[in-house]
Amino acid sequence: MSVRQAIMSESQKRIMLIDGAYGTAIQKHGLQESDYRGALDLQADQKGNNDLLSLTRPDIVQDITSAYLTAGADIASTNTFSATRISQGDYKAEKLVSDINTASVEIARRACDSAEAQDGRRRYVAGAIGPTNKTLSLSPDVEDPGFREVDFDTMKSVYRQQCDALVGAGTDLILIETIFDTLNAKAAAMAAQEAADAAGRDVPLMISMTITDMAGRNLSGHTVEAFWHAIRHVKPLTVGLNCSFGADLLRPHLKALSPIADTLIMAYPNAGLPNDLGEYDEMPEDTAAQVAAWLDDGLVNIVGGCCGSTPDHIAALAKSVAGKPPRTIPQVETQTRLAGLEPFTMAA
Repeated sequence: MSVRQAIMSESQKRIMLIDGAYGTAIQKHGLQESDYRGALDLQADQKGNNDLLSLTRPDIVQDITSAYLTAGADIASTNTFSATRISQGDYKAEKLVSDINTASVEIARRACDSAEAQDGRRRYVAGAIGPTNKTLSLSPDVEDPGFREVDFDTMKSVYRQQCDALVGAGTDLILIETIFDTLNAKAAAMAAQEAADAAGRDVPLMISMTITDMAGRNLSGHTVEAFWHAIRHVKPLTVGLNCSFGADLLRPHLKALSPIADTLIMAYPNAGLPNDLGEYDEMPEDTAAQVAAWLDDGLVNIVGGCCGSTPDHIAALAKSVAGKPPRTIPQVETQTRLAGLEPFTMAA
């Protein structure tokens, strides 16, 4: 059974889980710059370059991945959120992009294979792609609203390099996450599809938007409904929300998305909102209790955690969703649906 078929089948039987935050877990190790750098010949300070740890401290990345799988995760995301030449450019480590992505898939695969060998449950590797610090939709210069730091073709080529490495290393899925700019996501989706086609295999897409204001829009201004209309053509295996706010504040936006998305919905919120020090105080049982409200409304097929979450949060979620029915994928009437910042459905 293919990855797409297996996940579609399993997610109709039970609510599945994706893992939690890597940054939170890495911070707990109290690493120094030398831990990040290792023996690599790099000029810039590497402290905070979490993706680089897949090369210099793979033991830490594998331990974190294994902890999430032991806690109950079915899907392990790779440690590649910033593994593009744009993001690695901040550390002058662009030359390592392919190596980081390849190593990260291999780490996640070892952890998944080990977990499956222990309990017989199939696990999946999701190659994680973050948004970069560039935006196609907005100008960084308030004096020049038409200015862009990067164009679509360049952004697509940046993502294509990452996707080629992820797919070449054998990732099961491509996860385009924390989407604040819908046009960036479209470039990433095109790159992922091209990489999969070049490799001659089906690599399903998982697409996850992040909400940046209480009105329920991303940074480029799309509501969740408009966002879905804008990316539905890539036929993702999952669509949903991550990061943003805590689970309670995501609930109304999931309610808006659930009845219109004819695919699986995945949502993985932050562990509440950060405190004054930028840390997350929400306890695992509190996150699980808030996600339970989603289950009562039948809103999701896959859940997990984002910023501030830990293996304990995933374990609490696993306990909370056990035995609960997953969302039923709706039959959506065929109509012409378009999107500006708001959704638009053309009358028949």
